[in-house]
Amino acid sequence: MADQQEASVTLPSAPASVPAARAYVTDVLAEWGLGARAEAADTVRLIVSELATNAVQHTVGRSPTFTVDLRLDHTRRLEIGVTDSHPRWPVRPPAATQQDHGRDHGRGLVIIRSLAAESGGDVFITPTADGGKTVWIALPWTAGVN
Repeated sequence: MADQQEASVTLPSAPASVPAARAYVTDVLAEWGLGARAEAADTVRLIVSELATNAVQHTVGRSPTFTVDLRLDHTRRLEIGVTDSHPRWPVRPPAATQQDHGRDHGRGLVIIRSLAAESGGDVFITPTADGGKTVWIALPWTAGVN
């Protein structure tokens, strides 16, 4: 077994790319031993959906593409990253906004942070060389490595 497995796809910053990102991640996870019906796979798909949606909605005109990276390391940790070239980093909305159930947006990172925490994972953001950022989610890997 390799110390680390990696996969990546770059997609246009368009709404149709969100389901494409989900499908890509589902296929990669299956190759790596996490079946599509596993609860962890559902969590990863939801995280990717939220991150990809954020990359599309919040970078209009500033990032023509976004990239989804998956890394599985030998310590059994899965890292999911979504990179865009927009210079603005996500901010945590105020608590009142987080609980405003009437809004259709603004809760993506709240959902992602909750999913990561429930799974024993972490969320972090790193800058890119071109002035953009990657939002990373690190989760414990619960399946065997293929």
